[in-house]
Amino acid sequence: MSPRWKPNPGVRTGRHVVHNLHVHLVFITKYRRGAMTGEMLIRCEQIMREVCEDFEAELKQFNGEEDHVHLLVHYPPKVQLSKLVNSLKGVSSRYLRQEYDAHVRRYLWGGHFWSGSYFAGSCGGAPLTVVRQYIKQQRPA
Repeated sequence: MSPRWKPNPGVRTGRHVVHNLHVHLVFITKYRRGAMTGEMLIRCEQIMREVCEDFEAELKQFNGEEDHVHLLVHYPPKVQLSKLVNSLKGVSSRYLRQEYDAHVRRYLWGGHFWSGSYFAGSCGGAPLTVVRQYIKQQRPA
């Protein structure tokens, strides 16, 4: 790295890319039924952290209530957001249904856990000073 570049722990680098991509995701349970317990939310967070690691992403924050969850994910540009979402919802649904089957069956039926839709919002962005610094760094020496 150039001595002019001061590393920022929030900005990730790859071979040909400097990025700082965050997305806010919200998943709701099917029919907005209150199927989640506190114990299930803790397990759901563990599952989603593991899925993020498989995608070389990082689950920065997780929160939820009985009928929805919020995630803040820091992900690399090579990850297709729709594939990440499909894995997060699919894997968590499978494990939560297996581990809490009797409880889940009281609220949900038909083999579904999450609603088919989701919210995804981009978060933040690079301050102009960081962009200017990057552009200056790209000048030939």
